[in-house]
Amino acid sequence: MKKEQKNKNDKTNVTTLPEHGPIDENGKEILLSVKNVDITFGKGDNAVKAVKNASFNIYKGETFSLVGESGSGKTTIGRAVIRVNPCADGEILYKGVRISGKIPRSLDREVIRNIQMVFQDPAASLNERATVDYIISEGLYNFDLFENEADRVRKVEKIIKEVGLLPEHLTRYPHEFSGGQRQRIGLARAMVMEPELVIADEPISALDVSIRAQVLNLMKKFQQERDTSYLFIAHDLSIVRFISDHIAVIYKGDIVEIADAEELFDFPLHPYTRSLISAIPIPDPLLEKNKQLYTYAPSIHDYSTEKPELCDIGNNHFVYGSPSEIAEYKKIREKGEPIKPVTILTTEEKARLDAQEPETGDVVNEAILNAPLHDTGSLWYTIGAFFLPIIGIIVGLIFKKHNHIRNFKACLKGALIGIGLLAAIVAIFLLMLWMAMM
Repeated sequence: MKKEQKNKNDKTNVTTLPEHGPIDENGKEILLSVKNVDITFGKGDNAVKAVKNASFNIYKGETFSLVGESGSGKTTIGRAVIRVNPCADGEILYKGVRISGKIPRSLDREVIRNIQMVFQDPAASLNERATVDYIISEGLYNFDLFENEADRVRKVEKIIKEVGLLPEHLTRYPHEFSGGQRQRIGLARAMVMEPELVIADEPISALDVSIRAQVLNLMKKFQQERDTSYLFIAHDLSIVRFISDHIAVIYKGDIVEIADAEELFDFPLHPYTRSLISAIPIPDPLLEKNKQLYTYAPSIHDYSTEKPELCDIGNNHFVYGSPSEIAEYKKIREKGEPIKPVTILTTEEKARLDAQEPETGDVVNEAILNAPLHDTGSLWYTIGAFFLPIIGIIVGLIFKKHNHIRNFKACLKGALIGIGLLAAIVAIFLLMLWMAMM
């Protein structure tokens, strides 16, 4: 009996998805759970950890937004959820069932069926050689989601009308549509599958402002009618504020803050979150001109002695920081006074500040900016050091002095192999000489 119960609770042996996910302490159904996920590209010295120890929950019928600058790891997490990017560590659970790593084929098909993605570039994500009718119907064909041809046509025409296009558009090709219309086609392709979770990877960043509002209204409409959940990936906090239930801010692979939408904007505790909010344009030109940006510099953190973690400071608010930083964040939050990351200067203060600033501006001193451009670790350095090991070691030390670490390792590797081979040849020669003298 105990063995049967263990197999029942083992997330790795599940072949189908349950009807509902686990319920948290607040009575909400957890649809997707990302737990301590690391995502790494490359191997050895070339390995790059794109996402580090990411954890968050997406609840049924809600919108969870992932915000950060380009290259921070937003899309990488989204692609990991749909099983495109493998997880180096941690796990991703859908309705309490692990969907990361190796899973049964039947479960994989259910995941594909229940989790759909709307891509950033509406032009690149549509097959230019296929008609709109086939593009929208492809998922229906793959999963046999229609009873007969009449049922398929009915479903396709219904969804094309719901996204604001006409049935006569079904015979056309993607290049015959504008960017906003293409994005509507991409949304129709995802929603015709009736998914429970949609990953929207910056679906409006390539669209005009007026079209953005229309696409967002469409997504909100589907959420209200079908109880759809969204993982909304964006870099603009001004947009996600009004469509999100929860927001996570990510910086260079680390999730630095998670909170409810209004909580995050009222109490942006992490300095990087403040910098993103301060960058939101103000509609008034005069105020925008006199706005003082809050600039984030990673050098303000000292993690040499204290290890940073994502900690709960209360009010369902999580912040990334060292123990001393977390204690300071808690003090600020307990005061209950909203934080204003944007400062509007008077005309005189702005003029005085501009006069004091150097023309070149301040450059943030980050380690990544100090990395040499030509530090490639080329194979030719290894080959050269192999044939000339002494010179290779000298050149490698020069590279190391100038922070060319990859070139230094390449020279050192070639020199060690060359010295080792030379030592082996000398040893064999001495052994043969000794045997001849005997």
